Amino acid sequence: MLLDKLAFIENKYDELSVKISDPSIMANQTEWRKLCKEHADLEIIVNAYKEYKTVVEDLSANKEMLSEESDREMREMLSEEISMLTAREEELEKHIQILLLPKDPNDDKNVFVEIRGGAGGDEAALFAANLFRMYTRYAETQRWSVELMSANETDIGGFKEVVFMIKGNGAYSKLKYESGVHRVQRVPDTESSGRIHTSTATVA
Repeated sequence: MLLDKLAFIENKYDELSVKISDPSIMANQTEWRKLCKEHADLEIIVNAYKEYKTVVEDLSANKEMLSEESDREMREMLSEEISMLTAREEELEKHIQILLLPKDPNDDKNVFVEIRGGAGGDEAALFAANLFRMYTRYAETQRWSVELMSANETDIGGFKEVVFMIKGNGAYSKLKYESGVHRVQRVPDTESSGRIHTSTATVA
């Protein structure tokens, strides 16, 4: 049932790919933009489905080779590859199921993000700054814009608090599950004895 639905979506995507390249449709900008939006919405599902099909094919091929292989080292390599592919198959199944959920009406809206350093003092503030840079770089890869609203910086380059807006198509849909407490365990730059510290930051 799920695979039938995905095959239908892929066919629909291919049809839209042809339509948005049609000069007669491009002449009607309103219709063309509508089709481009629909095409973009389906693209993430289709890409995940294509990867899923590749993983399933590779998994089947590796299992077949394993059944015919007698060399111990090769069997170990194939078993490891099968384990990795199986894990990826499960990840993609869950990801696709989420993508197929009914669309949230807020998904295309911009999003405000607030990051506060939590437990860990200066190191937590540095972790908050790391998170800010991570979200900024991710926004760049998605061709979104980032507008800094306010920031409370520390002397060593961290943030006690930073608030920013991410603007772009689908920003809310991809970031709405980021809220909560984020934790890192590492040897801080502020630690001279090399001990591992746990620091937290809150994203809202």
